[in-house]
Amino acid sequence: MNYSHLEAINIVQKFSYGLGASVSSKVDVSLHPPFTALRSVQTVIDADDLPISLGAQDVHWEKSGAFTGEVSAEMLAKLNVSFVIVGHSERRQLFAETDEMVAKKVAAVHASSMTPIMCVGETLEEREAGLTETRVLSQLRTGIGLLDPEMIGRMVVAYEPIWAIGTGRNASPDDAQAVCGAIRAAVMADHGEGPGGSLRVQYGGSVKASNIEALMAEPDIDGALVGGASLDPVDFAEIVSRAVGVR
Repeated sequence: MNYSHLEAINIVQKFSYGLGASVSSKVDVSLHPPFTALRSVQTVIDADDLPISLGAQDVHWEKSGAFTGEVSAEMLAKLNVSFVIVGHSERRQLFAETDEMVAKKVAAVHASSMTPIMCVGETLEEREAGLTETRVLSQLRTGIGLLDPEMIGRMVVAYEPIWAIGTGRNASPDDAQAVCGAIRAAVMADHGEGPGGSLRVQYGGSVKASNIEALMAEPDIDGALVGGASLDPVDFAEIVSRAVGVR
């Protein structure tokens, strides 16, 4: 919940200047402003032909109805939104979203021909109790439970340990790889090597320029879900540039 639509326009323009054509041709980048800024950011991306995809931060699973304050997948699709974050830890923790609600949102995003970025992750208490993999794979399997294998292969799963969100703490590259690898292995075991191989797995949790290269060097980490560091367009452009240098 940052930036008005006018501020968002300025942020996107500054970010695009720092990104550069040579970098942008080697990586997929999506920006996820608040709902109130989606139309403004879409206009900038389209008018300047920026190599950036538009993303949303959340969605409701119903197409329409008496759900005051909610936004449907069809509404987002009409704004040329390509990616939708679903099940972010803050939605789960602060707004009591369940794994079943997340599954319905994931299916709705797919039904409107957009790509869900489904977040999974454990709390500090779960981690210290040795329940990281159990919790993450439970979220994963429920979240994709309404999809066929082909849909699963086209989505993004973001591992974001809740204890690392906005705390300055982050999982070590080895720890992040262990969980991201477990996610991919679970999809392969349940749905085949095709969906497991094409699935994009991201890491999110205090990602910054100083740690992105080590994270991206891991074999099962395909990208990053960047939170606080993305609010500064210069810092975010630097993160993208360093990530491209690894891949």
